[in-house]
Amino acid sequence: MVNYTLKIVEIRWETGDTVTLCFKQPGLKKVKYFPGQYVTLNFRINGRKYSRPYSFSSSPDLDQTLNVTVKRVPGGVISNHIADCLKVGDTIEVVEPMGDFTLQNKNIKPDNCLILWAAGSGITPLISIAKYALHHQLVKHITLVYGNRDVAYTIFSNQILLLQKQYPDSFKVWNFHTKAFISLNNPDVIEGRIAPEKVLAVIRQENDIVDSFHYICGPAGLKESVQSALKEVNVPSNQIFTEEFNLVINPQKFDGIITRKVLIKRASSIYSIEVTKGKTILEAGLDALIDLPYSCQTGSCLLCKARLIAGKLKSVNENENNIALMENEHLLCCSLPLTDDIEIAVD
Repeated sequence: MVNYTLKIVEIRWETGDTVTLCFKQPGLKKVKYFPGQYVTLNFRINGRKYSRPYSFSSSPDLDQTLNVTVKRVPGGVISNHIADCLKVGDTIEVVEPMGDFTLQNKNIKPDNCLILWAAGSGITPLISIAKYALHHQLVKHITLVYGNRDVAYTIFSNQILLLQKQYPDSFKVWNFHTKAFISLNNPDVIEGRIAPEKVLAVIRQENDIVDSFHYICGPAGLKESVQSALKEVNVPSNQIFTEEFNLVINPQKFDGIITRKVLIKRASSIYSIEVTKGKTILEAGLDALIDLPYSCQTGSCLLCKARLIAGKLKSVNENENNIALMENEHLLCCSLPLTDDIEIAVD
């Protein structure tokens, strides 16, 4: 795992609650990434370590700076710290780019089409993908389906308009606004959310829908609507890709879970922490000010994996069986204590 220290050279407000941080590319140790990947920003606030993954909104070969775009979350420690406290000239420690929500190794050919589905800040990795694919003519056509409250809340609205002007024959945009005012001045705006019936209406206007590739980034409702509609029109599942920003835990996963003590071995130190019901071992460890490696908190990046020395754990990740873990390895962001004799080693 490679760490970098990046300097902020520009801060750009995209909307009233969304800001883009532009970092200077290091002179020697360049940060290499693919469109659609994310980078982890590390902070230490009041003694506690915070790590947050943010997708690149810049695109390789096209942008001189490394850009990430952050939407303010009510009560969010890091998003509000970024929006309120950071300034040009500040440096931030980041972890190397990660993620497979990319165009790489997806068997996408120049005669295929891309359909990008986004809502709110879910546009961030998709704008990177769109810019790169259009510039390099990787596919014959790209459609962006983008849901927001209204135009004032539309992140990258100017960039999207510019792409439409630059690529009028190969880039189409469908804007869905929940607070839309429909008029002759905005005929391309559709009122309401990206609901299943509206997804079907969009894809029925696309040619060769079965041969199209789909990238979905946004809330769970968007993903469910799009995936169910694509299944209805027989788009193969290996042509549908989603990005997960949050691990949604089924409350039933906490059945039988009580507050327990957990022993964590990290470097030359041993910590005894209390894991209360409703928290994962990672959350409890961070609350105890232990410097634990982590990033996505969804079970994708594998940075928080640890070895179980004793005791039993319960996973809240439905997909953990599909994750490449060694025997006795567990992801702390997805783990709950089942017994009182738990010992964990973190490398």
